[in-house]
Amino acid sequence: MSTVAQTISDSVTITRRNLIKVKRVPDLIVFATLSPIMFVLLFRYVFGGAIQVPGDVPYAEFLLPGIFAQTVVLGSTVTGASIAEDLQKGLIDRFRSLPMSRSAVLIGRTVADLGLNVISIVVMALTGLVVGWRIRSSVPEAAAGFLVLLLLAFSISWLMALVGLLVRTPEVVNNASFMVLFPLTFIANTFVPLESFPPVLRTFAEWNPVSAVVQAARNLFGNTLPGAPVPDAWSLQHPVLYTVLWTALILVVFVPLSVRAYQRTSTR
Repeated sequence: MSTVAQTISDSVTITRRNLIKVKRVPDLIVFATLSPIMFVLLFRYVFGGAIQVPGDVPYAEFLLPGIFAQTVVLGSTVTGASIAEDLQKGLIDRFRSLPMSRSAVLIGRTVADLGLNVISIVVMALTGLVVGWRIRSSVPEAAAGFLVLLLLAFSISWLMALVGLLVRTPEVVNNASFMVLFPLTFIANTFVPLESFPPVLRTFAEWNPVSAVVQAARNLFGNTLPGAPVPDAWSLQHPVLYTVLWTALILVVFVPLSVRAYQRTSTR
């Protein structure tokens, strides 16, 4: 078997193993879906009446793409925590004893967690439909909106994979990632328009990749109005391209770093 074929085969096996684990531990799915549902209901009914959206866009339609982005970004922490847990329990040492591709463990982990993000998005979309969110674009555009969200989530999973390999403790992964990713999702156009931000935070938010993926999702879902103000920053004028560029940069940097860190870990 060629190296590429072996990597694909081993990655499929590891992905299946991780998905079976989710099936046997349903708590993972329960807690992965309860949090976004809570955010949807909280912001829709507690803060929705106090937040004015430019262009008179219904707040539910402004909110849901932001909730989608926050959930998939924060959901990427599962990758790092799971890898750190496998290291702690010695499972990585067992994988090392098998004649398998070194990168398959990481590929299988990130792909499986991408599947968890798909489940979370489906649950959130159904919840959003209940509270008033609607997709006002075509089916291909809506599919592209979900694809952009998942693309960024997949790239951040590789970043978190490197963190999980370096710190080796699930608790540290969760705490460290929360301190970075949580502010990143709030200093953005996730829940409120950027016009309300102070100048320094607004500049940061305009070039924040989370803002770009949220803006891209809103455009592709048709959750913006023609009369809404045009963003000043290039990143928000071309959000899909900006998101793809960020995704490519993260993958180019962190896929090799993660594989190299895994190989160093496996040889210890």
